[in-house]
Amino acid sequence: MKPIHSILILLLAAFPALSQSSAKASSPLDLSGVWSPAGGGRGPGAPAPPQIVLKAGYKEKYDARRAEERQASARGEQLAAAGLCEPYGMPGMMQVAIYPMEIIQRPEQVTIIGEAFSEVRRIYIGKPQLKLDDVDPGYYGHSVGHWDGDTLVADTIGIKPSVRGYQEIPHSEQMHITERIRKTGPTALQDQITIEDPVVLEKPFTYTLSYKFVPNYEMVEFVCENNREYVDANGVVRLKLHDK
Repeated sequence: MKPIHSILILLLAAFPALSQSSAKASSPLDLSGVWSPAGGGRGPGAPAPPQIVLKAGYKEKYDARRAEERQASARGEQLAAAGLCEPYGMPGMMQVAIYPMEIIQRPEQVTIIGEAFSEVRRIYIGKPQLKLDDVDPGYYGHSVGHWDGDTLVADTIGIKPSVRGYQEIPHSEQMHITERIRKTGPTALQDQITIEDPVVLEKPFTYTLSYKFVPNYEMVEFVCENNREYVDANGVVRLKLHDK
């Protein structure tokens, strides 16, 4: 009778895909695969929600907007948070309801694809960050990264102010996002996000997102074709009942 470890070796040799899959799942430096938000994105044992302190001028507008949203909700209406069919951008795309994201990893680049709106961001590994004036502001900005042990540290700048912020918090072009992405187990992933903005925030804040590995999942196309909703003059989302 062969020892158990010899039998396992023979099985892995006979089924190399099984061996590769197991190695990928256990390697802390391999983030590849499809990951779905866990526990609403926060996961079990996550830190308390961050304390966010806005500077004068921004806080009053933010509080007034939240009050308008509560009043609209009480009337059964929904205020438009942004333009219809616009992508979430950063950092919102890292947590969109229950929609998963796929990480494709190469030594020189980590690509993150969100299923919602088919959003794509690229983190360039081992490259210096650009100066802010050299970045064309966009939805995802410019991201560079490096490995700190088993943690991918990503640095992102260049998010244009019109992109919705964390919990719809306003931000300026000087917003700076730092992420620490790492596995907390073979099938668990965590993204600790710190946001700095010297124009809007009194101090930086940090929050943490959690994900679970989804084996054998194939991402599906998600394209926004919004032909029935529109925003009226008061910023309320309406449904067009008849084509005109």
